[in-house]
Amino acid sequence: MQDTERITEVPGGAGNKAGFVTIIGRPNVGKSTLMNRLIGQKIAITSYKPQTTRKRIRTVFTEDRGQIVFLDTPGIYRGANRLGEYMYRAALGTLNEVDLVLWLVTPSASVSEEDRAIARLLTEVKTPVLLVINKTDTVKKEAILPVIAAYSGLGGEENGEERFLDILPVSARTGDGVGELLDCVFRHLPEGQPFYDEDTVTTETEREIAAELIREKALRLLQEEVPHGIAVTIEQFKYRTRKDGREICDIEASVICEKNSHKGIIIGRGGAMLGRIGSAARAEIEDLLQTQVNLKLFVKVRKDWKDNDLQLKSFGYDMKELR
Repeated sequence: MQDTERITEVPGGAGNKAGFVTIIGRPNVGKSTLMNRLIGQKIAITSYKPQTTRKRIRTVFTEDRGQIVFLDTPGIYRGANRLGEYMYRAALGTLNEVDLVLWLVTPSASVSEEDRAIARLLTEVKTPVLLVINKTDTVKKEAILPVIAAYSGLGGEENGEERFLDILPVSARTGDGVGELLDCVFRHLPEGQPFYDEDTVTTETEREIAAELIREKALRLLQEEVPHGIAVTIEQFKYRTRKDGREICDIEASVICEKNSHKGIIIGRGGAMLGRIGSAARAEIEDLLQTQVNLKLFVKVRKDWKDNDLQLKSFGYDMKELR
């Protein structure tokens, strides 16, 4: 990570650890949920839909032992359009740039073809890997051992378990095993000074997080009615002081979709659906900003935006940044 300057003081004195850790895995294995749990705050959006995360999201965890900079990535899946290609590159591009890889899988003793493909990719990088079996709250404890055996065998008889620094079962949803995971990460990070001030939680801006929170609420409320192809842009984000002296943040945002028929569904009868999306998003944005929010939402159609590099760049998905 050559673009980041370390700060000069280390919380807790000499011998502290500091490093970058990427979280990878196929879509919908709980990467964003785990990252939010690790840092103790919601930064990355989540939904039951695969490929909710589209960009690398950087968060920072600092304590007496040192500092971990986590990179949440899109699910490793090569989509059929330019947005899918961007997401694929965003995920793979971190593997050689970090100190440690957390590979998330789900507790199934039957290894999917997608996970086998990821295992092959990992053999081509030198970065050490921790295998994390997530969603352990969905199975009985005795079901975990066969999963460990199945994934340990991916390296073949020659490598076996040694291909992973460790294999750890966790539940990002309940927090079970997350403390042990943090302990393990700190053990394997290099000594060094922190990259960010100890008060930093993320490098994402308030504007970027607000846009993602709106997109999350749209994904959750629309369910299967509108395909995954929506984006959110912030047109205005401005703080002001009201006459009564209280602060308020005025936000104007546009939900981007691909078809006029989708626009009607997002707006809903009499604007009901758009109102529900706005109300749900406003509550979380106010919690984030710790101030009152005046949120106005609009819906715009941008046909085939997922295959248009210029449109993708305007929505924050710049292919050139990944080269």
